[in-house]
Amino acid sequence: MSAVTSSPNQPALAELQSGLPTICGWEENIRAVVQQDEPVFLPTTNLRLEDITSGFACALHMHQPTIPAGANGELISNLQYMFEHPQEGDNHNAEPFAGCYRRMGDFIPQLVAEGCNPRIMLDYSGNLLWGFQQMGREDILNNLKRITCDRAYQPYVEWLGTMWSHAVVPSTPIPDIKLHIQAWQHYFAAIFGYDALKRVKGFSPPEMHLPNHPDSLYEYIKALKDCGYRWLMVQEHSLENLDGSGLSQDQKYVPNRLVARNSQGETIWITILVKTQGSDTKLVAQMQPYFEAKGRGKQSIGSHSIPSLVTQIADGENGGVMMNEYPRDLFRIYHEIRDQGGGKTGVVPMNGTEYLELLEASGVNPEDYPPCQAVGQHKIWQRVDLDNITPDAVANAIEELTATDHQFHVDGASWTNDLSWVKGYENVLEPMNKLSAAFHLKYDPLVQQDPSVTKRSDYQQALLYTLLLETSCFRYWGQGMWTDYARELYQRGEAVIRD
Repeated sequence: MSAVTSSPNQPALAELQSGLPTICGWEENIRAVVQQDEPVFLPTTNLRLEDITSGFACALHMHQPTIPAGANGELISNLQYMFEHPQEGDNHNAEPFAGCYRRMGDFIPQLVAEGCNPRIMLDYSGNLLWGFQQMGREDILNNLKRITCDRAYQPYVEWLGTMWSHAVVPSTPIPDIKLHIQAWQHYFAAIFGYDALKRVKGFSPPEMHLPNHPDSLYEYIKALKDCGYRWLMVQEHSLENLDGSGLSQDQKYVPNRLVARNSQGETIWITILVKTQGSDTKLVAQMQPYFEAKGRGKQSIGSHSIPSLVTQIADGENGGVMMNEYPRDLFRIYHEIRDQGGGKTGVVPMNGTEYLELLEASGVNPEDYPPCQAVGQHKIWQRVDLDNITPDAVANAIEELTATDHQFHVDGASWTNDLSWVKGYENVLEPMNKLSAAFHLKYDPLVQQDPSVTKRSDYQQALLYTLLLETSCFRYWGQGMWTDYARELYQRGEAVIRD
């Protein structure tokens, strides 16, 4: 399968025979591409801020894990497993799922041809994109390339970066966070080209999970910024104001600044768009963000009046409501918007980067966005002398809070807020941390001496197993077969690193 080529130094998709995806080896080239800072949507947007009362931004999240379940234990996509075992569970939905992964490549061109002004943000895990390649599903990849690489559709579609193998950030070993981010950038560039990667400026975290341990959050934001991201999507209940209070209702509909302070006292921040709570799939499938936006108006940031933005994300394939109702309501609502003002005045669809670029081009200063932090951090900083922050002081505060406050934890928060990604999964987390430590012990000194080590097949294999073991599905889908998969991945990764 050929990659879209935009440079002689373009990372190429791995040959299927090698069995290895392109997730490393081009770090210097990728860094040069993503650190470019020219506007993405501003040169082509047909929206004018003064004509807009409020906006809505919808994202579709797509993922299937990689599992060691091929005919001879090969690494395959769970989507392939669904096709090969249609009698198990809801595996009969394999082709409808594949249709969902493909269909925005049909919907966007059709809506544009019908005079609509649609917008969509897409979040596909690296695992899933690799699975399409493994399965030879060029129908899906070509549809996605159409709306990604054809300039006619670029104003309507925004890709969001994510962790390559759908790892939840708070329980991912800190040194691996950046590796996941870079791996996704490698694979995306290999499929869609450097020009497409250059336009990926927003980040969608798996399970909308936000770390609240001071060092994890700091390193996460640092990694995002190092990798060229300008903004992050965050779930509202994983945030608090700097004084520990919850975000005000109006605050959820404007950009915020997520501030992180680590145990050394260093601070960093990134712009965030807040995903409001609700039944995610149902909300997006029935275009509820549009109706919510109709009840919102303009707000003030500094001396500027700006339109509110309703931001929402949902699984793009899961459940009957997304498989069946979304196409009906998507076209119905976009036709209504078209007939009421062409999708350019009043309540309009927007993409995240487009919204932020329009605000900043109008003179809005991102420093004026309301500051906030990860939920629970106020309790930590109350117990630490902010003029003399040390790792010991932060560790002592966390230990004291964990012992005395049953509501406090540093597991982070996600859209599955009733589910811990840590408790009860020690049998996955312990090998995960062990494999990560072995990987870094062996390869970090080698890469430091010679960065080209990341092009070696043994490095690529070891990295692949390290990242795959950190996939959230091996915990989200419960004990049993899924934790067995995790054990097998650990054993294979450990064997590669030991050799």
